Amino acid sequence: MKSVAAQYTLASSPLFKAEAAVEDGRVRLRAGGPLAHLTFVKSALRIADGQIPVMAKERLYLSTWFPPIPSLAFDRLVKSYLKSSLGIRTPDQVTISITEECPNRCLHCALPDSGHHHRLEPDEVEGVVGQVLDLGTTLVIFDGGEPTTYRELPDLVRYVDDRAISTVFTSGAGFTPKLARDLKDAGLFAVNVSLDNASESEHDRMRGRTGAFRDAMKAAENALKAGLFVDLYVVLRRDNVSEIEEFHRLASEVGAHVLTFFEVVPVGRWTDKKDAILSEEDHALLEKFVLGASPPRIFSVPSAFREFGCFAGRNWMHITPEGDVYPCACLPMVIGNIRRDSVKKIWRRMAKLPFQGSKTCPARRF
Repeated sequence: MKSVAAQYTLASSPLFKAEAAVEDGRVRLRAGGPLAHLTFVKSALRIADGQIPVMAKERLYLSTWFPPIPSLAFDRLVKSYLKSSLGIRTPDQVTISITEECPNRCLHCALPDSGHHHRLEPDEVEGVVGQVLDLGTTLVIFDGGEPTTYRELPDLVRYVDDRAISTVFTSGAGFTPKLARDLKDAGLFAVNVSLDNASESEHDRMRGRTGAFRDAMKAAENALKAGLFVDLYVVLRRDNVSEIEEFHRLASEVGAHVLTFFEVVPVGRWTDKKDAILSEEDHALLEKFVLGASPPRIFSVPSAFREFGCFAGRNWMHITPEGDVYPCACLPMVIGNIRRDSVKKIWRRMAKLPFQGSKTCPARRF
């Protein structure tokens, strides 16, 4: 007999109805109405159906990457998906690199320190957050550099109102118990703790700093104690894809809610490492593991990419510490600058990018 923990309404209108139920620890989705047959909507439902939820109590938490159900932010995301099926773009996810400062020297850093210590000032971040929320954004990610070096970080989180959720992307350096509590009090939703290897020594080598692995594990612990959701974020390469089981075991041991896999992109310090990109066999290995994995939940960005196509400039947008705006954090193509133009104007320019929805990452063309 199936064990049904709870049921949740995702959307309810004459054109689109969707419900979710948690059955035997898995999310099961049911949808109807004319809009349920739109391509983007079907893909979104398909990629979430059968997944392990982060939490299912009064509200359903599908992932650390999506707002809880029910919530204003989730309602906005549903509307964004429906509009996307009709060709109307929304920057659902916006990453703001608030500073270049970082104690690490990652071998694959997509944003190497220029030596000028660029950063966005708090009032600039406040302005950007307000603009992207007005455009429909439902996830604001603060990263760097290392965002924990930014003294006003909790203040930045407070700029994100209930129209969206916010997360902080950290290596773990400087993520103290006090900062974790301050971020939780400011309204932070989740923490993305980045990880390169399941081995302490190899992770430290990739980060260019002894103690980086211990910092990452401590950051996860501090975030959990503060009541934040935790996502271990792993960049997969040809030389660490064999460790996916070890990464999953580690995520379980530290109590992470989600394990996210991303595929390395040859940009920044990794520009000449095109041989690090995953092969078709590697992708097959990843797909097989994700489908059969037990908790914690796994979110595979390569799988989402293959389902939806490239998100850059279509659903994603990235802002650098210099104020430059990219279609994606891994695509260093300057479309505008927030110090000269409105975000809305820059977002409109991105509509002309030729690769939107491509199943091949455009960053590989550089």
